[in-house]
Amino acid sequence: MTFFQRAAGRPQRLGILAGSFNPLTRAHLALAEAALSRVDEVLFVLPRVFPHKPYQDASFQQRLRMLQTALSGEKRFSIAASEGGLFIEIARECRAAYPPETALYFICGRDAAERVCNWDYGRPGAIQEQLREYQLLVAPRQGAWSPPPELRDRIHSLPLPGGYDEISATEVRERVRRGEPWRHLVPESIAEMVAQIYAARRET
Repeated sequence: MTFFQRAAGRPQRLGILAGSFNPLTRAHLALAEAALSRVDEVLFVLPRVFPHKPYQDASFQQRLRMLQTALSGEKRFSIAASEGGLFIEIARECRAAYPPETALYFICGRDAAERVCNWDYGRPGAIQEQLREYQLLVAPRQGAWSPPPELRDRIHSLPLPGGYDEISATEVRERVRRGEPWRHLVPESIAEMVAQIYAARRET
């Protein structure tokens, strides 16, 4: 794990917001800010390799630059790149980078939580084993989610203010491609970067 911005101190509870950030949106920031009521630090993790999709539209360096610009000066936010893309791989990289007593909480929406819990890891019971190493903070996204009974003690609800259900990186990219309004969906500090990166892709 390579750090590009790191909060001071030794967190007792670390929130991990892993994503493709293609691009970073206001919904990502809302998730992180909501999680600060539950954790001491939020670590934004950009994997160098994704388990289910390749890098497209924006490069690793462009996505990293957007994160650094948007999160600059945020004392409880950190930024790092991971070598692996699965939650369990990221969790183990975090375990090596943080004190052993630090509890790990992945921050995600309902859609991502369902994907993680239903992923085919190649053998029965794998997700139960993984959740012994980390927990989930799950925000409602287009509806609440009721996790399986056997996982509920490791999965916690994360209340999120309304207005973020329809915000996604996909929506930003599609609006840029169609020439529709999109700037209200991303942090103001990176709007010009988003325009340059994704408008260039539209024109090619």
